[in-house]
Amino acid sequence: MSSWIRTHLCGDLSLKEVGKSVRLNGWVNRYRNLGGVLFVDLRDRNGLVQVVFNPVDHPELFKSAETI
Repeated sequence: MSSWIRTHLCGDLSLKEVGKSVRLNGWVNRYRNLGGVLFVDLRDRNGLVQVVFNPVDHPELFKSAETI
């Protein structure tokens, strides 16, 4: 059950988290497939984060994101 515990709220992320691993919980507000790159807008009670899935950088994550 501890794998579901978030480390941040969407609205709390800032430039200091760039390159770090964070765990967010929320719902998919919008999903866009723009020719091979997926954009997912993840929303929680505190804000919105755009998550980008690129098949070149992380093919396994991209494959999982395609099933959303």
